[in-house]
Amino acid sequence: MKRLLSIFSLRNLYYYAILSTIMLHMVCLANSRLHPIILVPGSGGNQLEARLTSEYKASSLICKTYPGPLHKDKDGWYRIWFDPSVLLVPYTKCFAERMTLYYDPVTDDYYNAPGVQTRVPHFGSTHSLLYLDPTLKLISGYMAPLVESLEEIGYIDSKTLFGAPYDFRYGLAPEGHSCHIGSKYLQQLKDLIENASVVNGGKPVIIISHSLGGLYVHQLLLRTTTSWRMKFIKHFIALSTPWGGTVQEMLTFASGYTLGVPLVKPLLVREEQRSSESNLWLMPSPTLFGHVKPLVITPNANYTAKDIPRFLTDIGFSEGVHPYKTRVLPMVEKLTAPEVPVTCIIGSGIHTPETLFYDAKGFDKQPSIIWGDGDGTVNLLSLLAVQSQWINQPLRIINVKGLSHTSVLSDQRSLYQVLKLVSDINTDNLELNTSFLEEIS
Repeated sequence: MKRLLSIFSLRNLYYYAILSTIMLHMVCLANSRLHPIILVPGSGGNQLEARLTSEYKASSLICKTYPGPLHKDKDGWYRIWFDPSVLLVPYTKCFAERMTLYYDPVTDDYYNAPGVQTRVPHFGSTHSLLYLDPTLKLISGYMAPLVESLEEIGYIDSKTLFGAPYDFRYGLAPEGHSCHIGSKYLQQLKDLIENASVVNGGKPVIIISHSLGGLYVHQLLLRTTTSWRMKFIKHFIALSTPWGGTVQEMLTFASGYTLGVPLVKPLLVREEQRSSESNLWLMPSPTLFGHVKPLVITPNANYTAKDIPRFLTDIGFSEGVHPYKTRVLPMVEKLTAPEVPVTCIIGSGIHTPETLFYDAKGFDKQPSIIWGDGDGTVNLLSLLAVQSQWINQPLRIINVKGLSHTSVLSDQRSLYQVLKLVSDINTDNLELNTSFLEEIS
């Protein structure tokens, strides 16, 4: 109970009383009655490890003499994300060049930089989702509050609660295109869902995703059969999912974005961010954002979501045009319903980039911004995109005012909604209408 008190503030006795009731009710349920839960993180939401081989060619003397943090294992693997050294300017460049992906138009696929090997630790467990750096829990916490809350109501890591971390730099591609990393992850996620169901008496699973993870889950569901979904998926809970991309991504590609991290200069990470296949996937969807309203305004040109290929060329990233047109656009042109019960929990009422203004100094400078509604990262238009598209399937959208993109994983109001939802699912008390929106202050 002490952990629960630390997560849910007593300032709101209503939430606390209801959560206590939920916890007591759920604890009374035997573990065999719980539907297993699989957590799918967002971009940057799990640890990532790297190892340098003899093929690695450093771009500078500093990067050559800095092989990585001292805490390596016997085989040379170390945690590249997240490590505090990224905050130090001399090493930020080393980090960026090792995280950079390369698109090969011949093989039509993305690859690591030569000499850089990466792997995702602790697949199947929630371990790498709790803290991005376990030694810096106060500043690198991610899904720890959510996991602790689920454990309080009876879930057990690797038994009824599972994590599905992935290499978040990579994305997916439509049929007919090579996508070795993304496709492998989808298969791993599919296998994890099936195994979690089997070891829990054949009960279908509850998937809880955050941000980019929701797009991965959505694509997996679209690429499986109706019979598979009916057998293995009980409910899909999507937290802060950017269904139609974000204007924020255009800022990231144009000028670099440090997520508010101090000391790091945006231009030092811009090329690495541009190389990310998943970042390209998060560009604002032309279908949703349209071709009328300009999202980026400069002295020489304006750019709508329909103008992203021209935008990529003008910012100096023409190599991104082909993969954007052939791999991203076919996936985002239509937002197809997954035909499973879905609940979206989103935030709103926070300043979110809506239009970017660049002056004559160009894209190397951060723009002036007109702010719109959203969760601080994802525009409300994108968060609510499924409301008008998925009208013939069970869908509920819970809009929590003042909830930010990442605080959805720790705010007592959103955690209350998740726990109540999980409780209702496990006790068959959940009623879902088609396209139902609920707003919470």
